Amino acid sequence: MNKLLTEKQYLVLTGNYGSGKTELALNLAMQFARTYKTTLVDLDIVNPYFRSGEKAEEAEQAGIRMLMPTFAMTTVDIPALPAEIQSVFEVPSDRTIFDVGGDDTGAAALGRYYPSFIARRDQTAVMLVVNCMRPLTQNTEDIIDLAERIENRGRLKIDAIINNTNLADQTEPGMVEAGEKTVLECAERMGIRQVITAGKQEVLDRCSLVTPTLAVRRYMAPEWMES
Repeated sequence: MNKLLTEKQYLVLTGNYGSGKTELALNLAMQFARTYKTTLVDLDIVNPYFRSGEKAEEAEQAGIRMLMPTFAMTTVDIPALPAEIQSVFEVPSDRTIFDVGGDDTGAAALGRYYPSFIARRDQTAVMLVVNCMRPLTQNTEDIIDLAERIENRGRLKIDAIINNTNLADQTEPGMVEAGEKTVLECAERMGIRQVITAGKQEVLDRCSLVTPTLAVRRYMAPEWMES
C-alpha cells in the first residue's frame, strides 16, 4: 500500500457522487483492520445511497468500529452528526477513515471538525477521489472547481488525488490511463504532489501507469450490477 495511506492516522476521503470514495473507504478499512484497530466514520450527510453505513455489519465482523450520522439508512431526510464521532479524536483508533459527502455541501460536515483536524494536521491526509468517467469530473476545470469548493467548505487543503476512473465491469485500461493523465494535470495545477491510481487488480495489471496503485475489490455493487 502507498506510504501516504499507511503513515497517516486519519484518512479523509472526499469526492463527487459516483467517484467511488465509499468503495475506497471500505477497502482501506478492511485492509487496515487486519493489522490495526480501525474506525470507519460515515460523514456523508448528502447521499442516501451507496454509503459505507450499508456495510456496517460486514465491517464490524471484520473488527472495524463503525460510526455514522444519526438517522442514516432510514427515511429521515436530514441525518444528524452524533457526538460520538468526536470521540475518534479523543480516544483515537490506530487508523480512522472518514467517508465524507460528495461535494462542497457534504464537506460542511468535515468543516464541523476543523479544530480537531487542524490540531492533528500532520497525522491527517485529505484525499480527493476522482472518477473521470462520471459527470462533473470529466475534465481538469471541473475537477479543480470541485476541489476548491470542497477545500473552502471543509477548510482543509487536499493532500492527494486518487484517480479512481472506472466504468464498473466495462472498465478498459485506456480509461484508467486517460484518467491518470487528467488527474496528474489537476495535481500539477493545484500544487498537489501525491497522486494514486485505484482499480481492480486485473485492470491495473493491463495499464501503463506512472502513479502508485491501490488494488480494490467491490463491496458496494448494487444487485442489478451482479447479474
